[in-house]
Amino acid sequence: MFEERRLESLVRKPTRSAAGDVKELNRRPPTAKKSTPPDQTNAEQFYYAKQMQGKTHMVVVLTDGEQLEGVIEWYDKDCLKLNRTGAPNLLLYKHCIKYMYKSEPE
Repeated sequence: MFEERRLESLVRKPTRSAAGDVKELNRRPPTAKKSTPPDQTNAEQFYYAKQMQGKTHMVVVLTDGEQLEGVIEWYDKDCLKLNRTGAPNLLLYKHCIKYMYKSEPE
């Protein structure tokens, strides 16, 4: 019996180290799959609505470099209507617009 106890004490038993505990604490629990971002953020609609409400004079730069100035009257998915003073109103396709910005007051 004494022999058995002595043999048991000589047999190495696996133990957890302190480093293993730290790794366990830093490991993140499994999370559900991330959902895909929305197709639309509505930022474009918010921007157009704000400019239309304030009747803000805008400069629209087209892809060919031409600059048009006027007030956005309405918009939809593919185009917007630009009201101009002293010139005909225009219906602009969005894919032809390079960028736009607020016109400087005179």
